[in-house]
Amino acid sequence: MGSKEWQGKENSSDRKGQKRKLDQQQEERESAIVTGEALRREVSAQVEILSNTYSWTEADRAAAKRATHLLAELAKNEDVATIIVEGGAVPLLVKHLKAPPSPVEDDGVKPYEHEVEKASAFALGLLAVKPEHQQCIVDAGVLPLLVDLLKRHKCGLNSRAINGVIRRAADAITNLAHENSSIKTSVRTEGGIPPLVELLEFSDAKVQRAVAGALRTLAFKNDENKKQIVECNALPSLILMLRSEDSAIHYEAVGVLGNLVHSSPNIKKDVLHAGALQPVIRLLSSCCSESQREAALLLGQFAATDSDCKIHIVQRGAVPPLIEMLQSPDLQLREMSAFALGRLAQESNNQAGISHSGGLVPLLKLLDAKNGSLQHNAAFALYGLADNEDNVADFVKVGGLQKLQEGEFIVQATKDCVAKTLKRLEEKIHGRVLTHLLYLMRVGEKSVQRQVALALAHLCSPEDQRSIFIDNNGLELLLGLLKSTNTKQQHDGAMALCKLASKAMTLSPIDAAPPSPISQVYLGEQYVNNATLSDVTFLVQGKRFFAHRICLLASSDAFRAMFDGGYREKDARDIEIPNIRWEIFELMMRFIYTGSVDIKPDIAQDLLRAADQYLLEGLKRLCEYTIAQDISLENVSSMYELSEAFHAVSLRQASILFILEQYDKLIDRPGHSSLMQHILPEIRNYFLRLLTKPSALN
Repeated sequence: MGSKEWQGKENSSDRKGQKRKLDQQQEERESAIVTGEALRREVSAQVEILSNTYSWTEADRAAAKRATHLLAELAKNEDVATIIVEGGAVPLLVKHLKAPPSPVEDDGVKPYEHEVEKASAFALGLLAVKPEHQQCIVDAGVLPLLVDLLKRHKCGLNSRAINGVIRRAADAITNLAHENSSIKTSVRTEGGIPPLVELLEFSDAKVQRAVAGALRTLAFKNDENKKQIVECNALPSLILMLRSEDSAIHYEAVGVLGNLVHSSPNIKKDVLHAGALQPVIRLLSSCCSESQREAALLLGQFAATDSDCKIHIVQRGAVPPLIEMLQSPDLQLREMSAFALGRLAQESNNQAGISHSGGLVPLLKLLDAKNGSLQHNAAFALYGLADNEDNVADFVKVGGLQKLQEGEFIVQATKDCVAKTLKRLEEKIHGRVLTHLLYLMRVGEKSVQRQVALALAHLCSPEDQRSIFIDNNGLELLLGLLKSTNTKQQHDGAMALCKLASKAMTLSPIDAAPPSPISQVYLGEQYVNNATLSDVTFLVQGKRFFAHRICLLASSDAFRAMFDGGYREKDARDIEIPNIRWEIFELMMRFIYTGSVDIKPDIAQDLLRAADQYLLEGLKRLCEYTIAQDISLENVSSMYELSEAFHAVSLRQASILFILEQYDKLIDRPGHSSLMQHILPEIRNYFLRLLTKPSALN
């Protein structure tokens, strides 16, 4: 009863809480409606003011200035911007971009000259931030008026007000044309590019920044705009701006040049010919990270195809600051510097220099980044560096191979690039490169020796394995890693040995079964347990099994000894088999008569014992193969012990390879350490046999 009452109170409380929440949400909605309605009324009032104040009277100009300023402030909120557009403000703001007609009696005094136009341009630029507003503003006739505002300085005056109106006009063009190809084209057709280019030499720094920003937007993915910007002789001014101490100016200038050069090889040549290369390289050391980023991007574009340009960029000192940028906390800086180095690294004359200057390690570290573009740029740079034989030893010494093999790459293109890099490194492991690595493996520090052995296990050709791992002691270095207390070293050693075995077996595969000491004679399936011509009978679990001495004599040394030696079975007609089940014995005999048998996993171990007892090596190998298919993390230790008990070479090898392949999963299991100590000598013996076995190709 009490629990029900408590539950009822809880539900009642919940309902009251939900009601309060619903009431609160309703109040918020009503407040939003009230706020929205208030904003609409406010916008409507300002629109009304603008519609009635288009004159030079001081009162009208003051009212228009207040109205345009207020609308600009409201437009800073993108949600409110829609209300302003819907409220009909755009046509009137466009109208006020142009000064009112001069009065008949013009005394030369024009109140708030340029101020209303400046605020109108500012408001329209803010409204254009939302893409859905761009076209309606253009349709209202804004572009010719903005272009006229860009020319206000030509009246001979250079006031703060004129500077402000020009800057706001340029900003408005930037926002209107942002990611809008048709408006970019319209700006050009309305004559907007020449005045923008001319203003690059304007004395006011803010104006320079604004017009460069507009040109940057207009040049992006618009070939005709690019062409006209260059034809208007913008390049000398932009390159001078690159040398400015004002970071905002050189940031915009390098951005314009980047957009001009993008996918335009002829313009790229013009930009380089105009002397942009050294100022851009200088920006790599700028205190402005945005300029550094844009400079790195532009250098990558310069280096896209022209081999000579790649060399010149390196010769002029770009590599050290680019490598320093690789280690910046700024993600975009790392991404762009890796992009530039990737392009530079595709030129053979640059590859060793980039590595020697310290570029290899930070590029390898970037493979751990969680950003797909950054990873790919680093991978592409490493692909270039791997093409130079002088870099291979550096890759190996710093553990670059493991980085490439073990990286978790986000996009398929990066995975493909890394695979090509590994293939490129593999193709270099011969001649002087291999000689150098073997030298390091002999005389280098222990850590370097191990890195070389690990790398060569993965990269060397099977033909060189004996020289590397037997003659030059590489096998002992890998086995030494298995004894390490460092689990990462143990893992690396195990994986290297797996790769070594895989390659070696392609050259010298292990035989399916050793050759029989005598020629096999198979009587065939029809004679299995057949009394016809039978001259010996086995008693198994009280049942007779008919056999033929000629077949048994040919099958193994055990039966030869039984029938040709001094054993009592030599002349016996019936021979008792006390320790083998009928099912097992029958399968064993079927193998002797046919040379093949279907072995099920549940009887494979018993059949292995019988095959070992009667020295049937071919049957043993078949049993070992079946048992090996069932090796697991849980039973691998007992499987190895089984292989030792019956001298099952194939099963022992399979157990060893399984332990190496699954090393990471086995390492924390009980008894793993003692198991490894026990099997290490056999691992050594296995590889000694494998690597010294004559090649199947010989």
